[in-house]
Amino acid sequence: MPSDIILIGPQGVGKSTIGELLAQQLDLPQCSMDEHRWNYYNEIGYDDAIAKQKRETEGAWGIIRYWKPFEVYAVERLLSEHTNCVIDFGAGHSVYDDPLLFQRVKRALAPYPNVVLLMPSPDLEESLDILNTRNHKLPEDIRRTNEHFVRYPSNCTLAKFTVYTKAKTPAETCHEVLQVVNVS
Repeated sequence: MPSDIILIGPQGVGKSTIGELLAQQLDLPQCSMDEHRWNYYNEIGYDDAIAKQKRETEGAWGIIRYWKPFEVYAVERLLSEHTNCVIDFGAGHSVYDDPLLFQRVKRALAPYPNVVLLMPSPDLEESLDILNTRNHKLPEDIRRTNEHFVRYPSNCTLAKFTVYTKAKTPAETCHEVLQVVNVS
């Protein structure tokens, strides 16, 4: 069984920050989906012109829908290439409306015992308030998509553990993650 730690959750929850701390604590490499995604997307025909058109004509939801097949492929590729590390997904890489795409990600994550959902609070409204404050510089339509990432059940279904970050320092959150996961 892979001993990797995989962090999932909405935008601005701290996946990359906590991932970096965990990697340092465990003396493992950190693997961030945001650093690899574009190479994976390009492998299967990602088109910047189409993405730009979707963003301009359909807003944030248009681009997010366009990304979904690329995101699931990126999850599969990242997990097949990187082992014995701390992985942090992009916010959308664990949320899928399409049942077939969701099943692919669920299947890819099934062997991993340490899939950790980071959320600000068990209260979804409070989580959204916290995330909206943290993400205040993002365009409004992008912040609204984060509400979907918080409310949609994909993250809860995929996660083996949930750790709440409200009122905790990143170091305290890192410590809590280390207490719930099984890393040998």
